[in-house]
Amino acid sequence: MLNTATSTIPIAGRLLETLFIESRTNEGATIVMLHSGLGSMNLWHKFPSKLAEATGCSVLLYSRYGYGRSEVLREKRDKFYLHHEGYEVLPKVLEQFKITRPILFGHSDGATIALLYAAKYPAKPLGVILEAPHVFVEEITIEGILEAKDDFKNGDLGKKLQPHHTDAEKTFWGWNDIWLDASFRDWNIEGEIRTIRCPILAIQGEDDQYGTLAQLDAIKAVTPNTELLVLSNCRHSPHSDQAEAVLAKSAEFIKSVTT
Repeated sequence: MLNTATSTIPIAGRLLETLFIESRTNEGATIVMLHSGLGSMNLWHKFPSKLAEATGCSVLLYSRYGYGRSEVLREKRDKFYLHHEGYEVLPKVLEQFKITRPILFGHSDGATIALLYAAKYPAKPLGVILEAPHVFVEEITIEGILEAKDDFKNGDLGKKLQPHHTDAEKTFWGWNDIWLDASFRDWNIEGEIRTIRCPILAIQGEDDQYGTLAQLDAIKAVTPNTELLVLSNCRHSPHSDQAEAVLAKSAEFIKSVTT
């Protein structure tokens, strides 16, 4: 069994839950997992432990403000909430754990946060792994979020989220409301990520209900040191839908940036 340690830490005026999976060798880089817009630390399930086993790296997970067992969201999110996470919160988390050269593994919103961090601090990350990243808003994104809204109000989504968040209502509407806000329709970070210098592995499912391969193409166009992995029979969560393929490719990528 891998050694793990949980803690609650104050970051940027909020209490965040964290989990640190310690490498057996205590050597090499630390992978930092950044969850999706409705995710949490625990919703990664067993994937982080498998990644630690496959790579020999330590892994840090945390639930952002408003998610999981971290402090409950108290206000409406604004158009720049992902920038705040990448520019202000993530650096403080890394500092708390004395991580100077992270490998970032982000999913959906978390992937966008990873991109923004790598763009703001280009000398810091050893590499970035992206699952289903967003760099602009597509019509399919809005359609998918509207479907999620209906499912939360009339279907089973609320029940599915409830065990994983202290206040699933506030978690859901904090995410849903900002993505459907008219001010968010022109949100675009393609120009901002041109400063990224580290290698990137960008992964997306062919059946992703929240975005098209245009997202990966846009990232590749402005960050040439990017490798793409497109998976069939895969929706918005490649680490769940195609876990073995994502694990194998991620381990290969991590080895390439740490040796």
